[in-house]
Amino acid sequence: MKIFLLSLKMLRRNWRAGEARVLIAALFVAVASVTTVGFFADRVEGALNRQANELIAADATLISDKPTRAAALSRAQALGLTSAQTTTFPSMVSGDVDKGQGVNLAEIKAVSSGFPLRGKLRISDATAAPDREAVGIPATGTVWVPDVLLARINASVGDTLKVGNSQLKIAALLTKEPDSVLEYFGVMPRVLLNEADLAATGLVQVGSRVTYRLLLAGDTASIQAFKAELAPTLVRGERIETVRDSRSEVRTALDRAQRFLGLATLLSVILAAVAVALAARRFSQRQVDSAAMMRCLGASQSDIFGLNFWQFVAFGIIAVLAGSLFGYIAQAVLGALLSQYFTVVLPPPSPTPVLQGALIGTTLLFGFTLPPLLALRKVSTLRVLRRDVNPLDATAVSAYILGFLTLLALIIWQAGDIKLGLIASAGFLIILAVAGGAGWLLINLAGRGRIAASGAWRYGIANMKRRSNSSLIQIIALGLGIMALLLLTLVRSDLIGAWQTKLKDGTANRFVINIQNDQVEKVATFYRENKLEASAADSLAPMIRGRLVAVNDAKILPTKYKDERARRLVEREFNLSWSQKLPDANRVVSGKFWTDENASEPSYSMEEGIAKTLGVSVGDTLTFDVAGTKYAAKVTNLRTVNWDNFKPNFFVIASPGLMKGLPASYISSFYLPEGREATINKLIGQFPNLTVIDMTAIMTQVRSISDQVGNAVSFVFLFTLAAGLVVLYAAIASTQDERVYDAAIMRTLGANRRQLMILQLAEFLAIGLLAGAVASAGALGLAMVLSEQVFGVPYEVNALIPLIGLVGGGLGVALAGLIGTRNALNTPPIAVIRSLA
Repeated sequence: MKIFLLSLKMLRRNWRAGEARVLIAALFVAVASVTTVGFFADRVEGALNRQANELIAADATLISDKPTRAAALSRAQALGLTSAQTTTFPSMVSGDVDKGQGVNLAEIKAVSSGFPLRGKLRISDATAAPDREAVGIPATGTVWVPDVLLARINASVGDTLKVGNSQLKIAALLTKEPDSVLEYFGVMPRVLLNEADLAATGLVQVGSRVTYRLLLAGDTASIQAFKAELAPTLVRGERIETVRDSRSEVRTALDRAQRFLGLATLLSVILAAVAVALAARRFSQRQVDSAAMMRCLGASQSDIFGLNFWQFVAFGIIAVLAGSLFGYIAQAVLGALLSQYFTVVLPPPSPTPVLQGALIGTTLLFGFTLPPLLALRKVSTLRVLRRDVNPLDATAVSAYILGFLTLLALIIWQAGDIKLGLIASAGFLIILAVAGGAGWLLINLAGRGRIAASGAWRYGIANMKRRSNSSLIQIIALGLGIMALLLLTLVRSDLIGAWQTKLKDGTANRFVINIQNDQVEKVATFYRENKLEASAADSLAPMIRGRLVAVNDAKILPTKYKDERARRLVEREFNLSWSQKLPDANRVVSGKFWTDENASEPSYSMEEGIAKTLGVSVGDTLTFDVAGTKYAAKVTNLRTVNWDNFKPNFFVIASPGLMKGLPASYISSFYLPEGREATINKLIGQFPNLTVIDMTAIMTQVRSISDQVGNAVSFVFLFTLAAGLVVLYAAIASTQDERVYDAAIMRTLGANRRQLMILQLAEFLAIGLLAGAVASAGALGLAMVLSEQVFGVPYEVNALIPLIGLVGGGLGVALAGLIGTRNALNTPPIAVIRSLA
């Protein structure tokens, strides 16, 4: 208790003397930036997920080929989830035969009240009439249908549609339905009716091909609880899906958004760690003399350790509480400012970021203050007489290594993505090593180059060389700080810009399926004549349905796979294709794609993700059953696929020698400018069997996700910038005492203010330029790796980065250094020497 009370007195003294302010500021910014980014990223991710969930009209869906089990429905109600149900199946529908109206295959969809749980239905009163948001669902005795169905059966709004045994009035045109794009290859126009009318149609019989969906909406925790509880009880024909499972494009966009937000968060952690390490080092250095004096007066090693330990505990409590409170307030302000950019309300944040901030703050504090604490514990009493005695010992060096390993673990955890965390950690270590080596080399080169300088400039560069260890620490710290800021500013803009460029105007927004072999040339001619897209005629890809029946001659059994997605994949038919060359937006990552010379040899090319899910590698033999005939071949390569390019993409592509010539339908995509919807009617009129799928809703969501992530990261940068400024201040302050003392000695020997300013400017400018050079190289290298390996977007080197890194680093550090040591120019030398001696 005596040690604890004495430590509080020392804390008050250190605070008044300014000893603890840098450390508390560094800890505060560490916790505040991490919690702010954590709170806000949590809310943004929740909003993006909720917005994307409009594509499936719910947060999660239980899909089954049998009516929804009562147990599942009651469990959803017990968890407080909102629910709705749909029943879908194919059926022929017809208009009024007496009016000459026709017959067409349609997808009947009966919905319960409350549908959709996410998103909105939109309807209109006639073709080309303005649409409006629907209120509720179709009234009993009525249906809503798309205009393509009316065109095919030659009917109008107000006519009667025969659905099974029922005659239902066409009450409106269905212009938008949230989950209308769940399947690329749903070839039938949809008929939306009230579930109360379903029984009267008489269409649902034993053996009918019906899909039942239980739609669920609620908070994330309840949805996850429902999935966790129901997953072990799922039977054959049942599965639980979210939008990530249903739409690969949206999954890619959401994953990429999560990684961008994770990058912003972990850069805050890195900056905070650098600031805390520097501040802790300075604080401990200024306690060395006091510790030596107390050792002389009889204080034990445990006494000295306890006195400083309880001070650090107090620092941690103050910083965590103040930083968490500030982070919560800051994210609320950010949420209010950015609410206009989201189409859904930002959900409230979870308490997790507070725990993260507290854990990170505490870990950083003791990870980087433990080494100085151990050093102070063993400080020699000779320090009172000899200033050159170094208190650092081997134990403290080991503790520093422990601190860095702890930081790497935090980076991986905070990134929210293992791959991003590992790459960032590896990049951090490489930059640390490169910065240390390059800094040492550049310091020595600058030291030799001082001969070419004159006057105060020469002395300034000589000072950097004389304090090589301190200068090296500053170069490494400032290099890491500037690199993080460069990554979150210019590089962030470049990467998000590259992502958004992929969805620029002109990106395909319509899919056409069911093109028959004898129609390929005619459809291609139609594309060219109607100027739909320069490359649309070349985008026609064959599609063959086949079931995977064996891998390496071993029969495929769904029960063999633990992963639910893998089981679903092997239970259904694959959409296969064949191609002479590697499709656009595909990149081979293992093996080799066939060439014109060996394209006649049987081969398969497989998408990397699906191969990993199914446990397939290059060299394995796959056997597909296509219409009763088996086709076996080796996997010669694995590909990554850019699923969000809105062009025909396939999990498995065969070589021409294996499947060319098999009966196939063709699929293509093209861009249809706004206002040219009549072209679709013209296409359908000329080729009635074709189905055109409008992908605008998905594209809008993906674009919206990228735009909102860009806005969010831009605002998050403000808090990372604050952490960067603390790094800059801590780096300058780490050797401030020594510089002030040197300046006082030089003033005593006759140096004037101008000479001292030039001397300080030369030293800080040199350190800033060296740090900027290291930071620029690190930012460019890490950006290229991140863009290629994590974000999957092309990255073009930005020539401004080295320029801004050098100029910003040099000028920023020089200015901060001059401000930090201005007291040395304004205080009488005798006062400085007395205060520091």
